Amino acid sequence: MAEVRLDNETLMHISFFEKVTHARVRDCVPMEDKIIFMVDNGWITKAVGKDGENVSRLRKSLNKTIQIIEYSDDPQQFVRSVFHPYEVESVELEARGEQIHATVKVNPALKAKAIGKQGRNLKIFRDIISRHHNIQSVSVA
Repeated sequence: MAEVRLDNETLMHISFFEKVTHARVRDCVPMEDKIIFMVDNGWITKAVGKDGENVSRLRKSLNKTIQIIEYSDDPQQFVRSVFHPYEVESVELEARGEQIHATVKVNPALKAKAIGKQGRNLKIFRDIISRHHNIQSVSVA
């Protein structure tokens, strides 16, 4: 697992998120068009808010798409949470030599979105997963 370093802008996003949601942020990955926040296990409902009101408020204030991931100590459940918007059908973990590989099967209609343009989403999700679990590679099926 990699060491996580956060810059001042990211720390400001985390502070704002925690003020709006009253949920503790475990990790935050800001991008040009969206911000991914990770909350502790059991806090996703509080973070999203009633009828998604916290997400709407954050989206309007930060002018970015907001994705919230729920952390889990269980690697399979964590991968499932990262890919949640793409309707995960299954997650398989396998050892490939020294590395652990995750294959995520998502709704076929959402597979292209899960991977993203030029693999952008997949790369970001792989980075998030490897920061928190001993999984070095991820593919979408």
